[in-house]
Amino acid sequence: MQFAVSATPDSPLASNSALAKSIRVLFLFIAILALAGMVVSAVSLQRHYAKSASAFCDFGERFNCDIVNRSEYSTVMGIPVAAIGVAGYGVLFALATFYRTRMQTPIRLLATSLAGLLFALYLTYVEGHMLETWCILCLSSLVLITLITVLAGVVKLRAGSRV
Repeated sequence: MQFAVSATPDSPLASNSALAKSIRVLFLFIAILALAGMVVSAVSLQRHYAKSASAFCDFGERFNCDIVNRSEYSTVMGIPVAAIGVAGYGVLFALATFYRTRMQTPIRLLATSLAGLLFALYLTYVEGHMLETWCILCLSSLVLITLITVLAGVVKLRAGSRV
């Protein structure tokens, strides 16, 4: 997989190769974090449907992924929250790789990651105040989406008025 930024005349990054290189590196980091998010969400989705308890994520009543992943808050309109996470991280990965040369990508990447961050913060609120149980997988996902959002903000700032 190549993480190159196109230098076509209508590309927003065509005139500054140092800028293009720094943005390319940021897209690479975002893609790696999005892949990690897909893995964390996929494990969480597996735990959502699992019948047995998970030992790796059970640290008592206060830290238990199974309690969170099987709670009444683990679905939205019948769709597991973890499946939404897999799809959301997939969109972020696609934006950071396959669509990275498009002029609208920085703003779309920032908007998508901000939506994901807000959703993750809501879910963290549910864990802490309604379920009173924390999920290590969910907290890991929160860290990943926070990092992606920060990097997407940097990409948007660096692309600046060109995008």
